[in-house]
Amino acid sequence: MNVLNFVKDQMRIRCHDGVLTERLVQTPAAFGLGRLPNSVKPDATVNSICGYCATGCSLKIHLREGTAVNLSANTGYPVNVGMACPKGWEALTPLSAADRATTPYLRNAAGKLVAVSWSEAMDAFCNRFKAIQAEHGAESVAFLSTGQIVAEEMAFLGSLAKFGMGVVHGDGNTRQCMATAATAYKQSFGYDSPPYTYQDFEESDVLIFVGANPCIAHPIMWQRVMRNQRHPEIIVVDPRKTETAMAATDYLPLQPKSDLELFYGLAAHIVELGLVDRAFVDAHTNDYDAFAKFLGDYSLLTAAEATGLPIEQLERIALLIASGKRVSFWWTMGVNQSYEGTRLAQSMINLALMTGNIGKPGTGANSITGQCNAMGSRLFSNTTGLLGGRNFESESDRQQVAEILDIPVERIPAKQSLSYCEIIDAIDRGEIKGLWLIATNTAHSWINQKRFRKVREKLDFLVVQDMYHSTESAEIADLVLPAAGWGEKDGVFINSERRIGITRKVRKAPGEALSDFNILRLIAHHWGCADLFKKWDSPEAVFRILTQLSKGMPCDISGIRGYADLEINGGIQWPYSEELVARSEQSGERIAQQRRLFEEGQFYHADGKAKFFFEAPQAMPEPANKDYPLILLTGRGTSSQWHTQTRTGKSDVLRKLYPKNPYVEISPVDAGLLGIKPNTQVRIRSRRGEVEATAVILSSVQPGQLFMPMHYKVTNHLTADAFDPYSKQPSYKACAVTLLHLKT
Repeated sequence: MNVLNFVKDQMRIRCHDGVLTERLVQTPAAFGLGRLPNSVKPDATVNSICGYCATGCSLKIHLREGTAVNLSANTGYPVNVGMACPKGWEALTPLSAADRATTPYLRNAAGKLVAVSWSEAMDAFCNRFKAIQAEHGAESVAFLSTGQIVAEEMAFLGSLAKFGMGVVHGDGNTRQCMATAATAYKQSFGYDSPPYTYQDFEESDVLIFVGANPCIAHPIMWQRVMRNQRHPEIIVVDPRKTETAMAATDYLPLQPKSDLELFYGLAAHIVELGLVDRAFVDAHTNDYDAFAKFLGDYSLLTAAEATGLPIEQLERIALLIASGKRVSFWWTMGVNQSYEGTRLAQSMINLALMTGNIGKPGTGANSITGQCNAMGSRLFSNTTGLLGGRNFESESDRQQVAEILDIPVERIPAKQSLSYCEIIDAIDRGEIKGLWLIATNTAHSWINQKRFRKVREKLDFLVVQDMYHSTESAEIADLVLPAAGWGEKDGVFINSERRIGITRKVRKAPGEALSDFNILRLIAHHWGCADLFKKWDSPEAVFRILTQLSKGMPCDISGIRGYADLEINGGIQWPYSEELVARSEQSGERIAQQRRLFEEGQFYHADGKAKFFFEAPQAMPEPANKDYPLILLTGRGTSSQWHTQTRTGKSDVLRKLYPKNPYVEISPVDAGLLGIKPNTQVRIRSRRGEVEATAVILSSVQPGQLFMPMHYKVTNHLTADAFDPYSKQPSYKACAVTLLHLKT
């Protein structure tokens, strides 16, 4: 049977007897395989948001005869103002990689992945998953999504799976990077709401970076810091002397996982000195008195003992925070990827609240987002939260979504989804038998890989939907669905500062690869639930649905009329309601391009106040001991590497900018004690596995600690599966290891 029959630029869907059953779309372009939109001239320049990190840079894509041939940074965009990092400059290269998945692959009886038609792929997908659900129940199939695809695809995926296919459990790989920040904001502010705008990098007097290395992880953000004309204090809190720490005015090389003790001690000292902004606290927060009482057990002395830092340095930092200057706190994975990350993030939120450092220029408790659309995933992926930041367990929320989407409310699950780690546990227990991975590489990125590989064997059917057939996850899949990548489809990303920007299709996807959006349309058709999504006929149509879903929520973007508004305004930060736009049009005053939250001191809890959250620090799950005397830290290696290197590994230019083989950073002290020479091979062993790496001896690593970049697939053979109890985010950053014999 021929499912894709391209005749006179029309795509037809045929059933097994060859009879035309439905024409889903008019042109192959709608499935990512045809011409560029009519509005784009063959030789033109198109603005498109980069598809790597959540900085959200705008790139000018230069076209020749209708396809992208080069790019440059957009000088007029308020995010990157003409700058781009190495990944951005090379963004087009991975699209031409030789290992692109250009056709579906299905594992045959001999255990080999072989090329099949889309028809065969859809039959396998629907028949296998339906059979699993029939035998084991609706909850026996789950999906794991991503922060890399556009928001329209995320919403379609989550809605198709949960409302169309009856799948209850689905999560995103944003669980690996942003769940802690999202949870901390929800609890403290009443909604997942990063309060800042990038202008705050340039308007702050004191910038405190905690577990963050923007110099290489978010280099354009770091350039914004370098544009600050206020001669700011830059304080870096990190066990390792990172590139950012080397550029700081003050560096705090604390012991791993002593951060919570540090911030409680600083807060206690500010209370002791009477430097709390009581006017702000009394008017705009709850539970401060309980927090102040809790701080009675903490001091600069307890902080110094836990962190190994001198009291004099801590006193100076406390006075800076409470000085009345513009103070901003910035954190990323060093905080989020922690077994107590939620409370750690809230310890900084508490400091911002108690000193009034929020809602004003250059202030805030500000999480730096990881992936290009992790914010879109948090709001619209329909995974562990109902569309728009709602709750699956709320009857009124379910009813509201059902009315907006014009679907039966019974289609919407009335229970919360399991989170990523809980889905893995359910597979291990035999409760989930089918798994669908979309644009994520679990077989590389998930913590404690040895366990995951064993868990995978308990699945009856694993589907991987990806650009490449060569990822670690695709190699162990039963079915591979070839997807278009960034630059081969339209849609929106939401960046760290809540800015919605449009990314454009500037190339055709290779072979029979389809955009994730149109793969989902095919699945809906073959599953038999396409009628539920008849209005979801293009990415922009879905975007307009998202604006309706956002109405009345804190993330309200009902004032955005379509993609053209995003182009004209240089991206738009949420909130951007119809009411805001109407007031602007009536007054003639343009809505500011850079807007921060909480300027009026109004938060998202029912009473409009923020809350103080706090809890005693917990012991590190896996401290060093005599058998495993070293603590392994993990993180980003260079600005030219990205996650599992699925895309950055395709660029000759980027590969030259980082070491090909895994390496481990060791302090000169430990290297001397162990007799390790530079650039020799060593073995690192944890309780979960043993790997080899090249020894790099650096004084930036403290004695008793090692550092390995997360991008190499061997790293997660060592990491321990510990999780934050509130965010369920993995604690990648610290586990106990030992160094074994040198390779001879």
